[in-house]
Amino acid sequence: MDSQEQSSGAHPATAGAGAGPDRAVYPVEQPPAPRTLVDIVLDTVEQYPDAIALEDEDESVPYGELEDRIETHVQRLWDLGIGRGDRVGIRVPSGGVDLYIAILATLFAGAAYVPVDWDDPDERANTVWEEAGVAAVFGQGLELTRNPAVAAGEQTETPRTRDDAWIIFTSGSTGKPKGVAISHRSAAALVDAESQMYLQRRPLAPGDRVMAGLSVAFDASCEEMWLAWRHGATLVPAPRKIVRSGPDLGQWIVDKQITAVSTVPTLASLWPSEALDRVRLLIFGGEACPLELTKHLVRPGREVWNTYGPTEATVIATGALLNGEAPIRIGLAVPGWELAVVDAAGEPVAWGRPAS
Repeated sequence: MDSQEQSSGAHPATAGAGAGPDRAVYPVEQPPAPRTLVDIVLDTVEQYPDAIALEDEDESVPYGELEDRIETHVQRLWDLGIGRGDRVGIRVPSGGVDLYIAILATLFAGAAYVPVDWDDPDERANTVWEEAGVAAVFGQGLELTRNPAVAAGEQTETPRTRDDAWIIFTSGSTGKPKGVAISHRSAAALVDAESQMYLQRRPLAPGDRVMAGLSVAFDASCEEMWLAWRHGATLVPAPRKIVRSGPDLGQWIVDKQITAVSTVPTLASLWPSEALDRVRLLIFGGEACPLELTKHLVRPGREVWNTYGPTEATVIATGALLNGEAPIRIGLAVPGWELAVVDAAGEPVAWGRPAS
């Protein structure tokens, strides 16, 4: 559901015109102004050209240089006739700068990126490429392989708000993987809406360091990337072997001086609390958040959020700022989104009434 069709849920007393005690949906806030993810990057480059955009084990890339690198690979795509409206597969090893250059180049070229985890079986990758109709695939070392079976549109121009930004596939654990396409309008609206949620007193900025620890085949990885790129902060990819080790990731967070983390509670529970001493924004999602975990992690100077949302609603739909006390809530709608609670029959449930 596109964000322009959504707005935030709230108590009827503060809802928009026409809301009342029997209404199931409570629009409050207007969606962020329409723009694309490319617009967001270019705004950040203009404001913070010397800030570090990406840092891996081998190099640090300032925003100004990042734009130059992106344009190099945009031209490679355009030279193949791949551009606006096309789809490009991403299967680049995690933990390095190349993965994110491939994603950004695809977006700047006007195409939608379709990620597959580097470690996934070839069979899954081939299924995803076929289902999505990818015209080319970025691989290791930013090798670009054209898929001759798919015709390209040859629209060499930057994307529009209604164009797809990414197509991310489900795990396929219950059958064939299903792709979910998210438009630039919706993706950029989420990025801008989150800037109205997190760290309002001291927003993310150059000097902040955001961990990229999630697979780009998982939609929550989009939150990691754009938390950094919206604010001029540094995205720091964690090597997959470190992420998989669990407890070792806690020490990596300390060593890399990470200040913002978006993760699942299970992973965070493996880290000693002191591993997050520098972290001032901690976002949970993807699974239930245990109360005991939040008791250890909520402290002055750090915001801990619990978020929820299906992939189809653009990564998250709700968020709650936690205080370490019961109950753990999923919160109210992301600014610009609209919420409804439905019962087992799929019927909307009015405010204050039980769902069953």
